[in-house]
Amino acid sequence: MSKATLGKENPMFERRRLVLSGLVGLPALTLLCGLPLIPAAAAESLAQLHASGAVGERFDGYAVARDAAYAGYVKNVNAQRAQVYKKAAAKNNADAKEVGKVYAQTIMNKAPKGTWLLGPNNKWKQK
Repeated sequence: MSKATLGKENPMFERRRLVLSGLVGLPALTLLCGLPLIPAAAAESLAQLHASGAVGERFDGYAVARDAAYAGYVKNVNAQRAQVYKKAAAKNNADAKEVGKVYAQTIMNKAPKGTWLLGPNNKWKQK
C-alpha cells in the first residue's frame, strides 16, 4: 500500500495533513491549545520583555505593552493575573482592585532593573 493510499484511507492522517498544510492552521491550533495569538518574538520571558522596555508594569498589578507588538501577550498575562486577584479577593473578602495593588508592589520589587513602571500619576519611571 502506498503512502498516498494510506493517507486517503486514514482520517487521522488527513486531519494532520490539513493542519500541517495550513488549511486549519495556527488559529485552530491556538484554540486547541488555549494559547493566544502572539508574535513569535513574544515567546520571550516576561523578565526579558521588562528588561527590553517592551513591557512595563502598572501600579494596579497589571502589565502594560509599551510596544504594540506585545499587546496580545500582555492581554494574556493580565487575564491570568485578574484570575489570581479575583481568587485572592474572594478568599480574603476584599476588592480585587485592592488585591491587585498589593500584588503590584511585589511584582515591581521583583522586576529586573530597567523595567518601566507606571505610577498612579500616569507617569513612567525606569527601575
